[in-house]
Amino acid sequence: MTGNAATPAVLRTRPTVRRTVDSFLAAARRGPAALLIEGEAGIGKTALWSAILARAHGFRMLSARVTDAESVSAYTALADLLDVVDPAVWADLPDPQRHAVDQLLQHADLDAVTDQRAVAAAFLAVLERLADDGPVLVAIDDLQWLDPSSEHALAFTARRLVGPVGILGSVRTDADSAGITWLQLPRPDGLSRITLTPLTVNELHAAVTERLRKPLPPPAIGRIHEVSGGNPFYAIELARELDDRTLDAAAFADAELPRTLGEVVRSRLDGFAPQVHEALLAAACMAAPTVDAVARATGTDHDRLVESLETVESRGIITIDGNRIRFTHPLLSRGVYSQATPDERRDMRRRLADVVDEPERRARHLALAATRGDETTLRALDHAAESARMRGAPAAAAELLDLAIHLGGGTPQRRLMAAQHHFDAGDQERAAALLRETIDALPPGELRGAALTQLAAVRLHSTGFGPGIRLLLQARDEVGENSPARVQIQAMLAFSLFNIYEFAESLRMAHRAEADAERLSDPHLISIAVSLRVALEFLTGSGFDAESMQRAVALEDHHTHTPIVLRPSTQQAMLLASLGELDRAREELETIRLRCLQRGEEHDYVYVAGQVVLAALWSGDTATAELVSDDALECARQLGGDTAMFLANCAQVMAAAFTGRTEQVRRVAAEALELGRRIGTYRLTDRVIATLGFLEVSLGDHRAAVDTLAPLLRSFDPDTSPTELPGAAFLPDAIEALVQVGRPAEAEPLIAALERNGRRVDRPWMLAVAGRGRALVLAARGDLDAAAAAAREALQQHDRVAMPLERGRTLLVLGRIEQRLRRKESASAVLQEALGVFERLRRRCGPTAPAPSCRGPGWDPPAARSSPPRSGGWRSWPHPE
Repeated sequence: MTGNAATPAVLRTRPTVRRTVDSFLAAARRGPAALLIEGEAGIGKTALWSAILARAHGFRMLSARVTDAESVSAYTALADLLDVVDPAVWADLPDPQRHAVDQLLQHADLDAVTDQRAVAAAFLAVLERLADDGPVLVAIDDLQWLDPSSEHALAFTARRLVGPVGILGSVRTDADSAGITWLQLPRPDGLSRITLTPLTVNELHAAVTERLRKPLPPPAIGRIHEVSGGNPFYAIELARELDDRTLDAAAFADAELPRTLGEVVRSRLDGFAPQVHEALLAAACMAAPTVDAVARATGTDHDRLVESLETVESRGIITIDGNRIRFTHPLLSRGVYSQATPDERRDMRRRLADVVDEPERRARHLALAATRGDETTLRALDHAAESARMRGAPAAAAELLDLAIHLGGGTPQRRLMAAQHHFDAGDQERAAALLRETIDALPPGELRGAALTQLAAVRLHSTGFGPGIRLLLQARDEVGENSPARVQIQAMLAFSLFNIYEFAESLRMAHRAEADAERLSDPHLISIAVSLRVALEFLTGSGFDAESMQRAVALEDHHTHTPIVLRPSTQQAMLLASLGELDRAREELETIRLRCLQRGEEHDYVYVAGQVVLAALWSGDTATAELVSDDALECARQLGGDTAMFLANCAQVMAAAFTGRTEQVRRVAAEALELGRRIGTYRLTDRVIATLGFLEVSLGDHRAAVDTLAPLLRSFDPDTSPTELPGAAFLPDAIEALVQVGRPAEAEPLIAALERNGRRVDRPWMLAVAGRGRALVLAARGDLDAAAAAAREALQQHDRVAMPLERGRTLLVLGRIEQRLRRKESASAVLQEALGVFERLRRRCGPTAPAPSCRGPGWDPPAARSSPPRSGGWRSWPHPE
């Protein structure tokens, strides 16, 4: 849409508005930019919006004009935006995204499920491809009526834009409007706003004269300005009320004018024949009215309808463009609808339900025509909700089922399904409220157990493990011994208990789940229970049961929805990372992450993103860690809920610590620790503490590191506590810090635990960091030959696991020991190798990246003491002597 809109008065007479518009268009030619036009109804937002489109020379236009019709369906606005785009643009997108666009535009059947994040990712990909060929302008009029599904996709896209794409929107900001808060760009300063204020007398005179093509005398304009308050739509409609007689100054003084905008609209719509009012009501009830649909709904011949609407069009109430009917202003459409009686509206809805073909719109018309739900209406709403769900529109699906519930169709099954849709759409509180109401109304039994399980899942995502565990225990008591649901409940309990350090009870629950699954001979349940048992045994120090994990992965059902934490493929990828098989682990985790992204599994995405970040950092790939952690944070902000934000903050803390962003680490870690305490996730909270300890060691503040890690050291029993990654990741930093503050005896048991467990399960990481710790202790005691031997043995273990930062730290320890032994050539070679490791890492994460400190009392050589001081953190790399 390019448009030939006349230049509105505010663009001609208000330089600040003109400069803001020009700056927005210039910025959008270079990169992401957005402009919101705000103001009350009738203030001229649409006129300015259209004028900006006309000024946007050289832009590829994608535009949509949103209506407030209650029958609007999911992705209506997004479909309008994409309607002018060549399908070749998305033809080679990944299958989930391509299928999402085809379904959105009704080019594909509904045999496969699409998720809302897949739709959003597809829309982003389309804009990026269009922007490769030149600047793009996405323009939406009346954003306050945007359907929730389109809003989700646009919010997702706006935060991730990188190319020359502008977003232009108009939005009503009267007393009943909350404004637009979801539109956020990668840079906050990329969003500009124009708030339209009432026109002056001169501006109003120009606007009225331009629209009505006739001048008005100053007294008339003065009174119109007084009555309208400078609102141009109100003023133009007042001026239409005047005939040539009342334009006389003396007559005008006594003329009666409508005192409210509502009165103006009612007056404007008076005087039409009943059949015209009927046609206008049909149009007002539809989101995108057409001549054909209105003719069928009113039982009128096509040509006769057009003829009857000519007078309405000549009076500027509607325009007819081909087959499309548009009201010239939303206030006129709303006026037609509000003037009809409730019976007239319901009758028209029933007729429209027989006219429209799209299931969602038909169901909405049926629902709005009914005062209580008959079987036909409820079935139509169920079918439409399922259609919306499969199109990746959970908010629309939830709204449709809410309509059914409101009409008296609030069966427990329908309420549970509505709650799931609300949860998938990110409205956790509405989901929880529906579930609580349903649970209170249900008798004990399987269905109540299902509702309790569903509420537990909501609480695990929103308020944490404590409330979730209590609900799961209740749910387990509701279901029978032979119920498949019991297996999943016990698996969720095992996972939750593990995260609050109830290791023994967690393992018992996992074994019970496995036994029940085997008794039921259900392959899917067996896969869940077996993989969870293998993971928990591994993490609690019993080693890796590879054969059982292989069986679980082979039995996994990828078509059945399973929480990400219970999927065998996810469990295997996480354990591979902890085992040190990082390349394979990262490949599998990335596959899972992309699948979540493409399918719109947003809660699952945040969880798996944290695992991707961890494996990337262990591999030294800080660039991937930063990108994925940033994306997870954006997703968590959109989802809401403490758990999602906590997981995203954990990923942010780890990525920032490894790249030397000290202030960010401390700020985000404080937020994460507060969230962690609130949701009771002790195990993951300890990971944040471990990262803070790592940061202090990297900054060379070993006393602060010891203080930071003290809670973890107090709870660690060298004789019984597991030493697998990621739970024991703090041990190498604790060992180094203790040695450096002169407490090597306290480091000894930690080293011994790593050595003992490392040999027992043959874990290279444990043996490598244990060897480095042993070297530090021996060097602190002056046994340099033994220290060098320990460090060299550690390097042999490093050769078995690709964790470059850890290898670099061990090389640095060995190099410093070799310096103290006066082995200059050997020391120089080792330190050069260490420097090469750190330089490669620094190039991947920027100039503020840290390098490890291995200086400290008891073994720090004079050469090291005389070398230049570091400016903070690991920002100055160690130099070979």
